[in-house]
Amino acid sequence: MSCEIARGCLENRGAAARGLLFALILLVGACESKSAHAPPQPPKVTVSQPVRQNVTDFLELTGNTQTVNTVQLRARVEGYLERILFQDGEMVKKDQLLFLTQQDTYVAKLQQAEGTVVAQKARLDHAEIELARNINLFNQRASAQTDVDNWRYERDSAQAALLTAEAQRTLAKLDFGYTWVTAPFSGRIDRHLVDPGNLVGSGQSTVLAEITQMDPLYVYFNVSETELFPRLRRPEENSGSGNGAKYPVYIGLANEEGFPHEGYLDFSANSVNASTGTLLVRGVFPNVDGKMLPGQFARVKVPVGEEKAVLLVPRVAVAYDQLGSYVLVVNEKNVVERRSVKTGPPRDSLYVIEDGLTGNERVIIKGLLKAIPGRQVTPEQEVPNTAANAGGLVPKH
Repeated sequence: MSCEIARGCLENRGAAARGLLFALILLVGACESKSAHAPPQPPKVTVSQPVRQNVTDFLELTGNTQTVNTVQLRARVEGYLERILFQDGEMVKKDQLLFLTQQDTYVAKLQQAEGTVVAQKARLDHAEIELARNINLFNQRASAQTDVDNWRYERDSAQAALLTAEAQRTLAKLDFGYTWVTAPFSGRIDRHLVDPGNLVGSGQSTVLAEITQMDPLYVYFNVSETELFPRLRRPEENSGSGNGAKYPVYIGLANEEGFPHEGYLDFSANSVNASTGTLLVRGVFPNVDGKMLPGQFARVKVPVGEEKAVLLVPRVAVAYDQLGSYVLVVNEKNVVERRSVKTGPPRDSLYVIEDGLTGNERVIIKGLLKAIPGRQVTPEQEVPNTAANAGGLVPKH
């Protein structure tokens, strides 16, 4: 019995030893597997080639929209305001009736003037007839020279009185016409300032409302004297070229992207402002839909110079340090390099590169934080022209 117990103990000890050995083998294998792990891959970055585009240089300025015409509608004759024939703030057409003033008095005055004209015509006719009769009698030695002279005086007085009566009739017609207040041009009318039933035009002309022409609109802006010559031609010089061409200008409002509104320059001041060193310039812009309002802030873009081919890269690719502006590129060995560049005017989300690139480089546009000059990266090519299209590349102007 004791021998069997001893034999069982030995067998258990052998099994435990084999299990321990197996565990050691697994542990050693795991360590060897960890030590054989491959090194990390270089970080991935997105690259894109610069885009070559024909563009024209331009100036970016700021300005404000202003009206071409603004008129205060006034009561030109005295009377009680009877009717208002528009809704506050609506668009009105030229010659549209807006206000109506009491007309009874002016109708009566016109009729009175018409009657006076008729009476003076009758007086003139009678004087002419009598003058002719007395001249005939005088020739027959049956009338005195005094009678002829009196009737000639009566005829001339009747002619003068008729002219006065006709002038009074014209004035009466004008006063009657002033009882209608119409729109002098098409535009947007402001709120009415006088309610029906009030006496208007008493003592002085009463302002009834204000109307503003909305199409087109002016945009005024100032150009620095350093940018004037020879880059920007004056509108007068352009219009005098004989070909009828107009110098283009583009604007964008504060809530708009880019410069969606196109107009033309039509005026520049006669002299440069000595205190600011700028020249006041004006552009004209169509506003058919009436979305632009007078007094709005406007970003202005004025093309200058001739069209030329340039390289464009996304703005996100351009960085700055103490040495200036630069971009990161990936060379043929997939190593990051720093390239100093000279940037030109921005084009929405793109930059013009005037110097530092040839156009064949692979410029890093994504993953810039992982790109360290002198280290390898894994470049992934951007879809062709995506950078330019996403940046909203501006037209050739």
